[in-house]
Amino acid sequence: MKRGERMTDGTREELQKILLRAIEIVGEDPRREGLKRTPKRVAESLEFLTKGYSEDPKQILNGALFESESDDMVIVKDIDFYSMCEHHMLPFFGKVHIAYLPAGKIIGLSKLPRIVDVFARRLQVQERMTSEIATTIQSLLGARGVGVVCEAQHLCMMMRGVQKQNSYALTSAMMGRFRRDGRTRGEFLDLIRHGRISV
Repeated sequence: MKRGERMTDGTREELQKILLRAIEIVGEDPRREGLKRTPKRVAESLEFLTKGYSEDPKQILNGALFESESDDMVIVKDIDFYSMCEHHMLPFFGKVHIAYLPAGKIIGLSKLPRIVDVFARRLQVQERMTSEIATTIQSLLGARGVGVVCEAQHLCMMMRGVQKQNSYALTSAMMGRFRRDGRTRGEFLDLIRHGRISV
């Protein structure tokens, strides 16, 4: 199956056979009651968890780009995401914070979490995912600057390897004014560091 294509009935069946064999290889009986439908369930789960390969951020935008005279910073913080590490195919999950400086156009706020999901629903590394989100928003908006910060816990670190259950990975991607101007970058980082504004 090529990148960008959705699974077909044939590729789903092929994946289920591979998963059934994997269950046998680790020493289990795939005919056991609790495992009979596991290959099908896992195949369906993998299809959902990797659906970002067949999604296009431009199509997700779907006309939700609006003219605006505002040039003040726009921030959407605490966007939950769930992804899978491409090295061990174990989950990593956390929050993404996004800011941009409009240059005549703003995006519907609900589209930013959707863009995050496009890149999270792939086999990923956190560093690349953070950069892909920033680059895509910059490309779609032509903004004067984009900042993205991602904080995540990785089950490949928590369940295996170093087994450090309380560690977080932080990554950032700064473009335009957020990269060049320390005050702009500092304002963004300060705003996401603090809790919600009480009203």
